[in-house]
Amino acid sequence: MSGGSPRAAVPVRRVDGRDADDVAAVRSLRRAWSEEDAGRPLDDPTFAERFDAWWDREREQRITWLALGSGADALGMLNVLEFERMPTPRRADRVRPSAWGYLANFYVRPDARGRGVGQALLASCTAHADAVGWARIVLSPSPRSVSLYARHGFATTDGLLVRRAVDDVR
Repeated sequence: MSGGSPRAAVPVRRVDGRDADDVAAVRSLRRAWSEEDAGRPLDDPTFAERFDAWWDREREQRITWLALGSGADALGMLNVLEFERMPTPRRADRVRPSAWGYLANFYVRPDARGRGVGQALLASCTAHADAVGWARIVLSPSPRSVSLYARHGFATTDGLLVRRAVDDVR
């Protein structure tokens, strides 16, 4: 950011999982993300149908936010899959958070990067987590995103183990 001028606030709102315009915005961002990764347009005539079927299965357990630009264009998205812990017997004076979130599908369009869009999305997510009392938010960051997460209180931990699929090439 040049000149030290403050960034304009980026409007972020929670997605209504049944609103066709919201679903279309998330679908469009997912396509843009995939095409950016591929470095070219992707001709997949089944994408919309497969995305919509996935959305119908997932929308009740995911919380999704959209960052909006002028004219309500979607600049970015983020969603969290909420996991609820199995209840356990406990002492009456010991309250333990019963849920946590897995942050996924965090994407900001290239032309909107560096303008506070990612920060606004992540702030909405962490504010929600704090409000509902999640025990933690877990994610698998890209190398480019680590500094953003660190600025929002995320840290590496050795408390989680990962088993990758045999054919995972990462």
